[in-house]
Amino acid sequence: MDIRPARAFDLQAPENQGCSNELPVDLDHLRRYTLGDKALEDEVLGLFLAQLPETIAALRSAATERDWKMAAHTLKGSSRAVGAWRIARLAQQAEALVCSVEPEACSDAISKLEAAASEASTFFHQSSKLA
Repeated sequence: MDIRPARAFDLQAPENQGCSNELPVDLDHLRRYTLGDKALEDEVLGLFLAQLPETIAALRSAATERDWKMAAHTLKGSSRAVGAWRIARLAQQAEALVCSVEPEACSDAISKLEAAASEASTFFHQSSKLA
């Protein structure tokens, strides 16, 4: 029996991380996980975008530091999974905040995440119409 080690996937953003011309969703990354199945790609991305407002709302309503960090961590992971690198970076930055000490920074993080989520949603709907 030929046993190969499991292939490791880097869920970090590619080398062009932080570029201003970065798309809201890295469709090539997503296609690798959906094996090029356009319907599955649309379904996964649609589920991610449907969940985004709820996760951002969880940040907004976080009553404890633990609640805040769990919501930010959840958002970071799901964003990386679909290739929404900008949202993932913002969520990672949010996860590092201590809202009891930096309430303005937390509000700013939520605003940035909402803007990035809106951009990703618009991108998805535009790219779906082109397909």
